[in-house]
Amino acid sequence: MFFAGVDAGSRTIKVALINNEVERRLIASGIYDQGVQQTTLAQELFHKVLFESGVERKNIDHIIATGYGRNALDWADSTVTEITCQAYGVKQLTPNVRTIIDIGGQDCKLIRLDQNGLVHDFEMNDRCAAGTGRFLEIVAERLGMNLEDLGQRAEKADRPAAISSMCVVFAEAEIVGLLASGESPENIIAGVLNSIAKRIGAMAAAKLKSPIVFTGGAALIPGMKNALSKVLNHSIEVAENPQLTGAYGAAVLAAEQRIRTGRERNPGLMAVH
Repeated sequence: MFFAGVDAGSRTIKVALINNEVERRLIASGIYDQGVQQTTLAQELFHKVLFESGVERKNIDHIIATGYGRNALDWADSTVTEITCQAYGVKQLTPNVRTIIDIGGQDCKLIRLDQNGLVHDFEMNDRCAAGTGRFLEIVAERLGMNLEDLGQRAEKADRPAAISSMCVVFAEAEIVGLLASGESPENIIAGVLNSIAKRIGAMAAAKLKSPIVFTGGAALIPGMKNALSKVLNHSIEVAENPQLTGAYGAAVLAAEQRIRTGRERNPGLMAVH
């Protein structure tokens, strides 16, 4: 049997498929940009992943939906919050993880785990896009470059610009003003990365434990990890497939539910294991 996780995020939809409840190996995945027809897009992506992996729908034992749009996916078997799914996904990949920094399209999260890998507490900033992946998209558009180029350009900065605005609208206006004053794009990008890192630092309030794993679409941008490491004064590890950790965690949880259900149906298994 196979298990699937669907992460209906604010900017993208992700699907992860794992092979069984023992290995929990990611065998197929897919990402779509979010849209108005969220349920239709998620179903389309789900079936695309199944087709490309050669797995039939009847062989999917359980599907868990997570993310902002999870409740709209009524074809999933159950739903779980993205905080829990992120924790399960990252812990499966990095068993000793203690802190997760997730910077997504419309929010950023800082999740602390206890010594058993369970969520101890978390902080979330979803009030403004200025500390999120969407802000980086806006910066790239304003500077006329691709997201992938931001990190490389930031490395050429000689003096990171000060970006003080807490609102994305005012921050964008601040960037326009910096350009007009002759500030280099490289210094502006470095300033933006530092600004986002400082927001995470404020959320952490110096309560960070290593290992620290970085997830979300922003983790794919070269330079963001280095900015976080410098501001937080900690080594940061980028998760394998950082955009997929929530969907992967949902699939892992689906497998966990299968194990629990099996034990409830056959109490003798508890004694054996």
